[in-house]
Amino acid sequence: MDFDLIIHGGTVFTPGGAAKIDIGVKDGKVAALCKLQPGSAREAFDARHLTVLPGCIDEQVHFREPGNPQKEDLESGTRGAVLGGITAVFEMPNTDPSTTTAAAIADKIARATGRCWTDFAFYVGASPENADELGVLERLPGCCGIKMFMGSSTGTLLVADDANVARVLRSGSRRVTVHSEDDMRLTERSALVAGGGDVSMHPTWRDVETAVRSTKRLLALARANHRRVHVLHVTTAEEMEILAQHKDIATVEVLPQHLTLAAPECYERLGTLAQMNPPIREARHRDALWAAINGGVVDCIGSDHAPHTREEKARPYPRSPSGLTGVQTTVPVMLNHVAEGRLTLERFVDLMSAGPARIFGIAGKGRVALGYDADFTLVDLAAKRTIKNEWIASRVGWTAFDGMDVTGWPKATIIRGQVVMRDDEVLGKPLGVPVRFQETL
Repeated sequence: MDFDLIIHGGTVFTPGGAAKIDIGVKDGKVAALCKLQPGSAREAFDARHLTVLPGCIDEQVHFREPGNPQKEDLESGTRGAVLGGITAVFEMPNTDPSTTTAAAIADKIARATGRCWTDFAFYVGASPENADELGVLERLPGCCGIKMFMGSSTGTLLVADDANVARVLRSGSRRVTVHSEDDMRLTERSALVAGGGDVSMHPTWRDVETAVRSTKRLLALARANHRRVHVLHVTTAEEMEILAQHKDIATVEVLPQHLTLAAPECYERLGTLAQMNPPIREARHRDALWAAINGGVVDCIGSDHAPHTREEKARPYPRSPSGLTGVQTTVPVMLNHVAEGRLTLERFVDLMSAGPARIFGIAGKGRVALGYDADFTLVDLAAKRTIKNEWIASRVGWTAFDGMDVTGWPKATIIRGQVVMRDDEVLGKPLGVPVRFQETL
């Protein structure tokens, strides 16, 4: 067979484990996994000293287009993604206007075509107004599913009460992705910060009970309505204990921010740059998230990339907006946890590639296997680097991990057989296409 690309000399992470084999790519797919002659391909990639992982998938990003391109757009967001070793992204609906209609999904796909460096999919936002149409909207090409905000955050999307949450869960069949904070409790407790205060109050206002109460309500309603749910950015020890009892219907995401930072130190050092929803909490919760990873409760890691300008972040709390950048830093931060022994490389792959593919039923992605898309994240596990603001491609130009020394770095990103990043340089032109899903083929 003549190949379009051969990746040779590296350690390839296959479903059976790490192997010293080569990868032959033909027409954007994995066509061979064996020893190959590099000269038998149009292009050869020397992966000596590198580990070839299945392409990493980020199932939670906010790229702010349309509405706030000064913070981020689809081109800059996905440019940061490929620099960070990400091959596909799922973008959130709380843009301006919100993504709640077929026309809005079509508009985002049109904007993404020819401008996205990664493959992409978009969530439809759930609202009381469109709840009864979600079963149709979730099946649109390029749609990764429904996103429901049970607690208010950036934007106007909100489904707060049980009656409307149940309507959303009854409409359609794909897994519903949820921001789980109890909006009624947030409103009740808003007086705590109404007069201003310090950002260290953020986890006091949006407290553990706010998250637990919402997640309990969600799980009861999901079970009553026979619907699968995916609970985003879980932050509390208490929720992990509950979610462990509902793995038949609930999958779980955690973030690098919550696995790496802890209150109060993060607020003392970073101020509002550490402000996000749900908040970064005390070390006991961080420890519980790691225990949940080790116990198999956690299904994937996303970034919740949610950029705001430095000027916005400099506003006095609570007028400062919540959200951190992250799509570019997830892979190096999590590889550093691998280097420091908190995570095996096998579990990294499960959380960053295979996990998102299972949760969302992604067609042809998430593993290095014959017939799958030739998506690869090539990393140097021994590389020692310092994450710096200057490296960040986001329009806002900052990261909460600025100055963090890490071991492990993404050295190349390959999407459907095309090398789109190598040695911190973005190559070629944007080639992203909509991700396909098994439930809507």
